[in-house]
Amino acid sequence: MNTAEARRIVEAALLCAGRPLSLRELGQLFDGALAPQTLKRLLLDLQAMWAERGLELVCVASGWRFQSRPQLQPFLERLHPEKPPRYSRAVLETLAIIAYRQPVTRGDMEEIRGVTISSQILKQLEDRGWIEVVGHRETVGRPALYATTRQFLDDLGLTSLQELPLLPDADHRTPMLPGLEPVVSDPVPAPPQASAAPAALPTGRVDDPPTTPADAGLA
Repeated sequence: MNTAEARRIVEAALLCAGRPLSLRELGQLFDGALAPQTLKRLLLDLQAMWAERGLELVCVASGWRFQSRPQLQPFLERLHPEKPPRYSRAVLETLAIIAYRQPVTRGDMEEIRGVTISSQILKQLEDRGWIEVVGHRETVGRPALYATTRQFLDDLGLTSLQELPLLPDADHRTPMLPGLEPVVSDPVPAPPQASAAPAALPTGRVDDPPTTPADAGLA
């Protein structure tokens, strides 16, 4: 099998998958005959070939996928005029706290926001597939520890938590996440002693993290 044929197979698999494919999954197309480094080169070749087209090949937390370019989104939305779900500031601030401070308990979140966090907020984020319980803190009551998922990173177009923007200064409120805007602006007290930058963010729970182009040469 020559390079051009292998590239066409990878291209077809990615276009038909409807979800990101990891290097491990792409390797199954060739029964393991292609080394990971060869697959990476094929992906980079495809990325360059699609550079001037309406779709782009990108790497996110779960693997590689084709997606429409952001500048074309206003036109594509005319085919699907229904509005995507929008979330309150309380929901998005809770999500931001989990993203930057994970793993955290509900009590940790309430201490940072300065207000009570309802169970409905956490359920909404769990139903969306953005957070999950990853354990329990060994203290009284063994409260659940929450962390973000690979789906969260995929939806934000990120490969790892390290790509999140730095936290603002301590006198700023909890930041909104890139690409997610609140539907309402309910005032929230400033979080006490917010750190200036995320500390040792886990990239975790990814069995087969994709490789970025920078590593090849697209967590």
